[in-house]
Amino acid sequence: MGFQSVLSFAHKLVSERLQPGESAIDATAGTGADTLFLAGICGARGHVYAFDIQPQALQLTQTRLDKESKLRLSPVTLLLKSHADMGAALPPETHGRIGAVMFNLGYLPASGADQAVITSPHSTIPALEQALELLRPRGVLTAVLYPGHSGGREEAAIVEAWAAALSQGRGQALVYRQLQKPDSPYLIAVEKK
Repeated sequence: MGFQSVLSFAHKLVSERLQPGESAIDATAGTGADTLFLAGICGARGHVYAFDIQPQALQLTQTRLDKESKLRLSPVTLLLKSHADMGAALPPETHGRIGAVMFNLGYLPASGADQAVITSPHSTIPALEQALELLRPRGVLTAVLYPGHSGGREEAAIVEAWAAALSQGRGQALVYRQLQKPDSPYLIAVEKK
């Protein structure tokens, strides 16, 4: 048996901390896999907010959610906005009460998607800062990084430096990575203090 993939490990960390009835954020909706995962954990009494700047991503996410309509999912609000705007986009009563925030950085991995549209540190670092503020104590932030594509290595290095510089009073950070494959995706997770 091998190690878990970075996506599976991110889901494991979130599932151990996020409770039914809580709210969560998918900061990069993409194809909707993390949105569906979060909606399943939050359940009918919870709420998920999913952000993306590409209409195609939100359409893919809605299609994925519609296919699972028999499950007891939380309501999901799809927001055609940058993850850098999450603090202003969420209702004030959610601030400091979010159970989990998931980032899956890079580009939209879908047929016909413009792979030149990628996440960048310019918006990702402010989004990470806002996510940490939105989390409740012991809430978790996960960020899957993709150093193997153009722009991905720079973003991964900047996100890793951001996490390493966090004071332990704000949160504890970890890295989950396959060391022999430097271009492979890897995970940074932060648990808020």
